[in-house]
Amino acid sequence: MKHQETIDYFLKITWQNIANKYNQLASEFGITQSVGYLLINIDEIEGTTVSEVAGLLGLKSTSLSRMLNNLQQDGLIFRESHLTDKRSVKLYLTEKGKEKRHLARVVVKKFNDYLDEHFTEENKSQLIKSLKTINELTTNYNQK
Repeated sequence: MKHQETIDYFLKITWQNIANKYNQLASEFGITQSVGYLLINIDEIEGTTVSEVAGLLGLKSTSLSRMLNNLQQDGLIFRESHLTDKRSVKLYLTEKGKEKRHLARVVVKKFNDYLDEHFTEENKSQLIKSLKTINELTTNYNQK
């Protein structure tokens, strides 16, 4: 089997194309796809822990440090330590961060509306079902 015929090849190039498009669109607002995704996933009222954000981005908490420092320096987020457990840190959006999150949400909504226009409900349902299956199989895969 040629690598261009594998499921993971198409998943990879498709995600790369989506991420590149999001980066192109996000750059118009002075952010990246990763920053937009992070901002979208910070709870506006309750905040979100660093470990939750790390899980959403598929990173270790320590790998997020530079990105979070940059976001804080850019005035998009602020951090608060838990009152009793200083190891637990929550992230909150600043007003500027809320504005950038709104812009990121608009970009994501428009892109998903565009995709929806080109998929039938049946195609979309089947694609989501297939992706969920691939995700589950990937999680459960153990090389023998």
